[in-house]
Amino acid sequence: MGCGRVGSSLARALVRIGHEVAVIDQNSSAFLRLGRDFPGMCVTGVGFDRDVLTRAGIERAGAFAAVSSGDNSNIISARVARETFAVERVVARIYDAKRAAVYERLGIPTIATVPWTTDRFLRTLVSDQATTSWRDPTGTVAVTELTLHEDWYGRTVTDLESTIGARVAFIIRFGQGILPTGKTVLQADDAVYIAATSGTVGEAVALATTAPAHED
Repeated sequence: MGCGRVGSSLARALVRIGHEVAVIDQNSSAFLRLGRDFPGMCVTGVGFDRDVLTRAGIERAGAFAAVSSGDNSNIISARVARETFAVERVVARIYDAKRAAVYERLGIPTIATVPWTTDRFLRTLVSDQATTSWRDPTGTVAVTELTLHEDWYGRTVTDLESTIGARVAFIIRFGQGILPTGKTVLQADDAVYIAATSGTVGEAVALATTAPAHED
């Protein structure tokens, strides 16, 4: 709910990693941020209206993110998604940090407006694991460990980087750190750490858990 900068970025990221997405916004022109090739559903209306949520498919949704520009709208729609439609994963964007603790006690995770908002939403919606191991003080670059699909073993670092759109920073192999080259072949039990810019980390983590495309 909400198709501003964060909402549109989150929607496109979810689509890229294979999810079906519906976006709600009161302003139909906001959907232009999604691009003409966006395959998801766009629903014009108030995000906490039950009829609007039903049109958007809330009854079969696995996750709901409230990312409009208003705290009240976000928390109301998040509560409706959680309490009325029993959506399993619900998260709300909060501008007033003082309110966050109150909403957390209602069982709804909140995310303040920070540079890595998209990454944190993606983590909360699709993963049970922490996304980031380290982030620089400006919030621009993050380092995190990947959980690789087993089909990546035997493929090169270059193959992985071209798929996830991030750089492999280092690998822990048999308890020893190595700085890989593009030709380094990934092995079972490797602990692979990537460096990526904020806003792309969550997508990279998700893509690494899927099997690589098979070569013809």
